[in-house]
Amino acid sequence: MLNGEKVVFSGAQATGNLTIGNYLGAIRNWVELANDYQCFFCVVDEHSITVRQDPATLRRRSRELLTLYIAAGLDPEKSCLYFQSHVPAHAELAWILNCFTYMGELQRMTQFKDKSAKHEDNINAGLFTYPVLMAADILLYQADLVPVGQDQKQHLELCRDIAQRFNAVYGDVFTVPEGYYPKTGARIMSLQDPLHKMSKSDENPNASIYLTDDTDTIMRKFRRAVTDSEGVIRYCEEQPGIRNLIDIYSVLNGKTPQEVEAEFAGRGYGDFKTAVGESVAAVLGPIQKEQKRLLDDRAYVDGIIRDNAQKAAWYAEKTLRKVQKKVGFPERVR
Repeated sequence: MLNGEKVVFSGAQATGNLTIGNYLGAIRNWVELANDYQCFFCVVDEHSITVRQDPATLRRRSRELLTLYIAAGLDPEKSCLYFQSHVPAHAELAWILNCFTYMGELQRMTQFKDKSAKHEDNINAGLFTYPVLMAADILLYQADLVPVGQDQKQHLELCRDIAQRFNAVYGDVFTVPEGYYPKTGARIMSLQDPLHKMSKSDENPNASIYLTDDTDTIMRKFRRAVTDSEGVIRYCEEQPGIRNLIDIYSVLNGKTPQEVEAEFAGRGYGDFKTAVGESVAAVLGPIQKEQKRLLDDRAYVDGIIRDNAQKAAWYAEKTLRKVQKKVGFPERVR
């Protein structure tokens, strides 16, 4: 808790193109959380380099992601929006926490196993200790709540274990964070394989709706979305494709799945896919327009980057200095 307010921390990588699933499952919920909490939303560029990146592309996408946060409704005067690499305390705390994390814990991380299988030529130490840096991200700001998807739940549990282990030795240093799991929009599935989550790294471009897709592209992808031969718009496990489209439509329009079923009762899949596509395009259009305006206003965005990095660093340094003192590092002469 900072200044009497509960703290929320979360972040996203600027690799690949964010999807409507990232927006509905994360960024849209962040905008709501910012009304009630002190929030730190980070572009986690240090995490990104566990996989080789083109430097110019990473820099461009990092800036695009930061402007997307703002375009989607996050106020940089109210929430702290910043680049992870601009706050050295993230890496400094991660080293200390590495010394309180066990090899066996990291070896059990499912994401490490999955990414190692995908990048057999680059199984680096950063990929292995990725969850420790994530723990440092969270604990630096004494976060009370961390919005996470199911794929990050294991990492959050490790973060909690590390915090409790450190506190058991040195006293009440870290807030032990809780996970925040949104009830709606948390898991949007692939349009081409609705049994698997929509992914920004999917090799099939028709499987995902990217936040940069124009209206024509969005409508085309929804027309091609995999459904079934039943011809009935019903929210059930037996129709995963239709269930996924109902999830998207219901979240965007503030309706329950049952209300969506009633709205489209007796209508065909074509009509329904068109309605879902139009709903998505109506939401993304204004965000895309605002992001373009921000990217064109370089001086304004530079000011946000500078000011928010300073704000994040001030809070992060408070925690880091306390941790350094607890473990016995000499005080810095300033």
